[in-house]
Amino acid sequence: REPNVRPETRERVEAAIAKLNYRPRMSARSLAGNRSYMLGLIYGHPGAHYVIDIQEGVLESCRPLGYELVIRPGDVHAGGLLNEVSELIHEKRIDGVLLSPPISDHLEAIELLQQAGIPLVRIAPTVHKEAHPFVETNDLEASYELASRLIEQGHRRIAFITGHPDHRAVGLRYQGYRKAMHDHGIDVDESLVVAGDNLFDAGQRAGLQLLQMAAPPTAIFAANDDMAGGVVKAAHALGVRVPEDVSVVGFDDAPIARQIWPSLTTIQQPIREMARTATQMLIDQL
Repeated sequence: REPNVRPETRERVEAAIAKLNYRPRMSARSLAGNRSYMLGLIYGHPGAHYVIDIQEGVLESCRPLGYELVIRPGDVHAGGLLNEVSELIHEKRIDGVLLSPPISDHLEAIELLQQAGIPLVRIAPTVHKEAHPFVETNDLEASYELASRLIEQGHRRIAFITGHPDHRAVGLRYQGYRKAMHDHGIDVDESLVVAGDNLFDAGQRAGLQLLQMAAPPTAIFAANDDMAGGVVKAAHALGVRVPEDVSVVGFDDAPIARQIWPSLTTIQQPIREMARTATQMLIDQL
């Protein structure tokens, strides 16, 4: 699929490929071109569907171009993240790397890649964005719009369940909620802000806590759909009707938003498209 090959030459080559059942061998390509044709993806603490959508988006872009993907989880607190990055560089010989939240904000890991001369693209970074290519969505503005819609529906006691503290992009959603409340002249009741970790169980625990308050919220905004799904389960367990007694909204448009009843009002985040775009940006660097 090289662009500068004449059609008749291409036809002869493709005929030979079919006759010989030829398949390119990655190790031979690597030796011939001093490249591994391997890309690395390091991810952190997002919801499960986020990781899957990122991986599938990357694969949709890289495999047709002859690249394979090495995937590594990274914990910014466990102390092993830099070792994971170092292994990708020296043992897997990756050509380039994609960093998803919260690793995309880990400046030590980024510096290690830079020192090794490894091209990188960051997904949803929040610090030093001007230093490297990146792809992001407008989390703060989208969250502001959704919170404003709740307010326009007449809600004043609006709770918010925050995401994992290391995932700063999700933290922008909380900022959007607070800004919407402020701009509409509503004080944020701090007792209605509950810490979460992007996972379903955290949403369920937060939902039980909020819905059993003496003056429960009339609406609950979870920083992602997995936690919003947990809130809906908690409401069903307590006999609280959704949306008649409490409105529940999320963020991401994850599969769970359509799998539970009633379905969630949510913000669609084009995660696969972000991953495909980031991968193409990385391959363009190579």
